[in-house]
Amino acid sequence: MKNTFLRNNYLLIGALAILKLFIHLLTNTNYDLHRDSFLYYSLGQHLDWGYVSVPPFIGFISWLSTCLFGHTAFGLNFFPAFVGAFSVIIIAQLVKKFGGGRLAIFIACIAFIVSPAYLRSNTLFQPVSFDEFFWLLSSLFMVKLLKTQQPKYWIYLCLVWALGFLNKYLIAVYAFSFIIALFFTKDRRLLFSKFFVLSSVAGLLIVLPNLIWQYRYNFPVVHHLGELQKYQLVNVSLKGFFIDQMLMNLPGLFVWLVGLLIFVLIKTNRKYIVLFYTCILVILILLLTHGKSYYTLGIYTLLLAAGGYAIERYVRLWLQIIIIAFIIITAPLTLPLSLPIVSLEKVEEFTKKIAEGTNRWEDGKIHNIPQDYADMTGWKELGTLVAKTYDSLSPNEKHNCAIYADNYGLAGAIKFYGLPYNVPEPVCFNDNFLLWAPDSITKENLIYVNNNIGDIQYLFKNYTLKGEINDKYFRESGVKVYYCTQPVDSFNMFYQKKVANLKSIYKR
Repeated sequence: MKNTFLRNNYLLIGALAILKLFIHLLTNTNYDLHRDSFLYYSLGQHLDWGYVSVPPFIGFISWLSTCLFGHTAFGLNFFPAFVGAFSVIIIAQLVKKFGGGRLAIFIACIAFIVSPAYLRSNTLFQPVSFDEFFWLLSSLFMVKLLKTQQPKYWIYLCLVWALGFLNKYLIAVYAFSFIIALFFTKDRRLLFSKFFVLSSVAGLLIVLPNLIWQYRYNFPVVHHLGELQKYQLVNVSLKGFFIDQMLMNLPGLFVWLVGLLIFVLIKTNRKYIVLFYTCILVILILLLTHGKSYYTLGIYTLLLAAGGYAIERYVRLWLQIIIIAFIIITAPLTLPLSLPIVSLEKVEEFTKKIAEGTNRWEDGKIHNIPQDYADMTGWKELGTLVAKTYDSLSPNEKHNCAIYADNYGLAGAIKFYGLPYNVPEPVCFNDNFLLWAPDSITKENLIYVNNNIGDIQYLFKNYTLKGEINDKYFRESGVKVYYCTQPVDSFNMFYQKKVANLKSIYKR
């Protein structure tokens, strides 16, 4: 009987994981790659122990994706979909550790699968999908540590935190919050263990190459965080932050709320009170630092697992039915905002009627569609235009031609879509492209990609507009492609001074 129960559980978990995987494999190439995906794709062509805005893990995944699947959108989007599916299995394991059965597993996993936030993040080739996974995996070992009171689980926990740190520094907030929460409870004795000390040292050794890279380049992460604070985080409002917490996982709203409260309200579950304090500390830290609302997503998989267990064990049947019905009814309503399944025209129409607040971008303003979607169109058209402009040149002109792009999205798209045309790597002064930019440039011709004509009117005697991308949904709508010839004598000197000045912030 027990074997049948276990087998049925495994079948349920496997079916839910496959469902999650196929949802993404069938939809994640409907739009272009995301702007940031082009940057991370480019990082994979320059493997290193660190990058200007991110740690090295996403560069390694980019490299691995292209090795396995070639230079394709499907290949880049595969691993976010895969870790999303694997997350279903980890959530089920968390539910079982809490003591939940089949119904609890179903509720927790289905709430995760239809969550607008996780559907969106597992569609995009970004560090966020892997960050959420590392938070979830560390949650599993946190629960094992608290449940068994065996310090040996520090080994696994610190290993996951270290790997997560190499993906996105944000996981340090989760680790810090958990350790502080432990210190102020009776479980603080778990900190006074050789396993904690030795595992912490081992974790530090794992992340040390990245810390050395940061030191070598004068801690680019500090400069990057300053830029984020100045141009993006300053627009984060307290009201918007909490509204997003309600909406990001709307179908599972009652599941995670129950999951949060269960650690406080039910005496038998207070052995996990540390998890409650940890979640509260994460939110407080992000509020104090004006963190983006989606930075909290790592804690909700833990809460969904706890909620599934609590609903199965403590909630009456009629209320269980209402909660499940709420998940099923609200899930389809959020799909246009969760997955690239409808045209951008329909997305615009949908958000104007129902959810205009979801169109608020990082600049704090309301636009016609969500920012992520505006970053997932226009790139192929732009990259192909530049590639064909380059391909139309004579062999001698190609040899003497450089390409300049104004930001990493433009540069990465040109690199990605220009690959079949043997387009040279674009020069760009944005993010890690700046570190790759040559210190001097001696080419006689330049393909210039920007929204405005910039300095080329003074630096080249001849320049011709080769094309322009006009798409009201494209965040870079209006970007132009110029072909420039006959540089003035001072061009190379101008370039050398500019690139040296920009690179100086990364020199000790």
